[in-house]
Amino acid sequence: MQQVRRQLDRVHLEVIGTTLSDVRSAEAAGADRIELITAIQEGGLTPSLALVEQAVETASIPVRVMVRPHARSFVYDQDDMKTIVRDVELIASVGAEAIVFGALTEDGKVDERALEQVFKAARSMKMTFHRAIDESRNLLEAFKTVQQYEGITDILTSGGADRAPEAVEQFKALLQESGPQGIHIMAGAGLNLQNITDFVRESGVSYVHLGSGVRRSGDAMQPIDAARVQELRQLLDQAVLV
Repeated sequence: MQQVRRQLDRVHLEVIGTTLSDVRSAEAAGADRIELITAIQEGGLTPSLALVEQAVETASIPVRVMVRPHARSFVYDQDDMKTIVRDVELIASVGAEAIVFGALTEDGKVDERALEQVFKAARSMKMTFHRAIDESRNLLEAFKTVQQYEGITDILTSGGADRAPEAVEQFKALLQESGPQGIHIMAGAGLNLQNITDFVRESGVSYVHLGSGVRRSGDAMQPIDAARVQELRQLLDQAVLV
């Protein structure tokens, strides 16, 4: 697992942004990438096109945009897919680096039909397959399906647990499955300043995703706390050096 992490000589930090101010703060404080969303308390929904356009124009780091029309489930009907495809087309038109998307079938498998439709609309944009994977019927089976798609560069997961620190062994298994040159396993959920160092060292992940853990008072509804992002960046850099 050390080989996977040290390959980059750095742990990649993705930070959730919900406003243009969040985007500015996260980048200035040391984030490597933004996941742009709205409705953070619902797990993230598609942000407005105006915000996407402004974020892309403002940020010099990559902006990945959530594509999720509702929070009811990750199972989408034909009408949902019409909305999703159009959102992807519009996001592509303003130059976002990638989208963040995930879909499941009624029986808990990765919805490959949905993926095919989204990739057709995405043009050259990359994709993160998000935490829909944690609600799949079998995490490893879903992972093997997702990693077949060249356009999917990252999988955001809690390792199937409520919180990533509870799934260290699962992260090791996913990293072993992907290999040092494979899809990026990005850990999210339950990570904060207090547990990030131990988690990174124990699991071997080289990509982490933070939301409430870098906000004022750890509150998802508060703005990004630049000091927390800076401290997190320092902790991640020190974790790699050990």
